[in-house]
Amino acid sequence: MTDLTLTLTIMAHGGAAMGRDGNGRPVFIPYTIPGETVRARLTDEKRHYARAELLEIIEPSPDRVEPRCPYFGICGGCHFQHMIYERQLQAKQIVVNDQLQRIGSFDEVNVRPVKPNPTPWGYRIDASLSPVPGGGLGYWSPIKREVIAINTCPIIHPRLQELWQDVDLDLPGLRKLTLRVGDDEALLAALEINDVEPPELEADFPVSIAIVLPDQTAASLVGDNYIVQRVKGRDFRVSPGCFFQPSPAAAELLVDTVLAYVDLNEANSVIELYSGVGMLTAFLAETGAAVTAVELNPDAVGDTAVNLSDFDNVTLYEGPVEEILPLLAVQPDVMVVDPPDGGLSDGVIKSITRLAPSRLVYVSADLPALARDGKKLAQAGYQLIEVQPIDMTPQAFRIDAVSLWHFVG
Repeated sequence: MTDLTLTLTIMAHGGAAMGRDGNGRPVFIPYTIPGETVRARLTDEKRHYARAELLEIIEPSPDRVEPRCPYFGICGGCHFQHMIYERQLQAKQIVVNDQLQRIGSFDEVNVRPVKPNPTPWGYRIDASLSPVPGGGLGYWSPIKREVIAINTCPIIHPRLQELWQDVDLDLPGLRKLTLRVGDDEALLAALEINDVEPPELEADFPVSIAIVLPDQTAASLVGDNYIVQRVKGRDFRVSPGCFFQPSPAAAELLVDTVLAYVDLNEANSVIELYSGVGMLTAFLAETGAAVTAVELNPDAVGDTAVNLSDFDNVTLYEGPVEEILPLLAVQPDVMVVDPPDGGLSDGVIKSITRLAPSRLVYVSADLPALARDGKKLAQAGYQLIEVQPIDMTPQAFRIDAVSLWHFVG
């Protein structure tokens, strides 16, 4: 293997900083910071780029700090614990701009400074664990290529840390255990197992237990089949298998940004795609606008019906967006989309551009997908006005981006 000395110049998507070797080839090195000079060993060489592992920091950045977690660099869940938080935010803003320019072909992008998470540690209200060979639970390690036992995790909610340490589970066929905590600190453990028949379980401390089926619907085994999370004064029921933002504090920033971009009033109509349990839907409906929401997961639709029971200006459809959107007899003024990783299908983009809402708000935590979809939207007549990144997951490279688009024809 080849060792080389590099000066890092920019942070790349995925959490690695980049430098160039003597031939000008980009080399990506995790756990480094732009501006540092390091010694590294090549681990994966391609014609147009290479990856390397850090061996020695020759000239450290003044923004380098000691990681809080003893598993940092091994478990793979965090990528930026070696950077002060302000530098993390700067790096993420640069990455958002780079992805939109390089993949989306946008010459100039108005990417605003990243909104910081009010709680950069202990923020996650969920944790997904896998069985460790030989017993116990842990995280998948991309370094060791196996699940490793973990005893502490500084980014999860302290109540989850307590639950994790109290769990003693010996369940054959267990694939994944997801722990969640509600706003009232109620606890929920969701099991994903290989067997079709649910196991018989008992809990000797206050925790609800559910089984998540392959279609991401869930059945209760012990206690309640949901947790309740509070955002901006509203309660949201969230069933196992249904997505909810990992940081409620940052979710409030997301809501505020979306509301500012949609600029709705009671005379408007809005279509929301991939509406989940109705978090954004509720605040869109509070403006008085007529809201049409589309969601695939039946449990999320059920949660939305509970969460939005006080509104009469919301129409909710259950099913694939690709199938329902072309059938809607609605001419929206505004559309809000929050797709899963992978972004929008060509069919959905075609339906959006056919309806041509004057204002489109696209929420994404998958920057390459946002850039690819944005390029297609621009070709169909949409102009990218502004992007507001929000740090939903501090210490990790992922970044949520709320983008505003105007239809200019």
